[in-house]
Amino acid sequence: MTEAQEKFQRLVEIVDELREKCPWDKKQTKESIRHLTIEETYELSDTILNNDYGEMKNELGDLLMHTIFYASMARDEGRFDIVGVLQEQIDKLIRRHPHVYGDLIGATEEEINANWERIKALERKMKGEERKSALAGVPESLPSLIKAQRMQEKAANLGFDWENEDQVWSKVQEEVGELLAAETPEHQEEEMGDLLFALVNYCRFKKINAEDALAKASAKFRRRFNYIEDKSFELGKKLEEMKLDEMEGYWQEAKMKEKNA
Repeated sequence: MTEAQEKFQRLVEIVDELREKCPWDKKQTKESIRHLTIEETYELSDTILNNDYGEMKNELGDLLMHTIFYASMARDEGRFDIVGVLQEQIDKLIRRHPHVYGDLIGATEEEINANWERIKALERKMKGEERKSALAGVPESLPSLIKAQRMQEKAANLGFDWENEDQVWSKVQEEVGELLAAETPEHQEEEMGDLLFALVNYCRFKKINAEDALAKASAKFRRRFNYIEDKSFELGKKLEEMKLDEMEGYWQEAKMKEKNA
């Protein structure tokens, strides 16, 4: 047994011991820890954006523990166990990568993506599932930017896509015009949604992850605004007492410091 196998087995044993002996762990259900799993996922996301490998290792461990915890509960209910989880993932990865394990060696990225969707559709058919939309695999609870981009990717993999980047940008400009022409709050909201959706689509064409781009922009805004707050504290002023041009000056100062760094 390799060291990785030994460590994994030990973690499985610890989770089982905790579920048997720890009062808190004993009473948990898949519903009660669901929100914690979501929180851990976002914590991992933060470490990725911050390029913090130390914390990333920690958060990956937390998510792995959650996976084992769910599998342990399912095993006790006679549904599946962690071995079944691992085997299903192994089989799925091999099945969905014929360009690595099958006869599609040399396939392009576009061919790989299109084939991925065909394989998933065949899997659903073999399970006897009723026909589902190609978009059914995109969870409704995903953050809206991620959901929009994933829906666009899936539709594109099936051939429903613009031919080139210029067409996508023209659509963005069209949506800007429609937003400016909208008169009622309801219509403005609708057109703003269309504009955001078109911008996400343009991100996809530029091979930019829209969620990551906005997260980095938000982090940048936080850093620069915090700089303004720090300056107001140094000056003994309340932030709301500072004039806008003064705040703008410190904003530009923070921006310049970032560029020089």
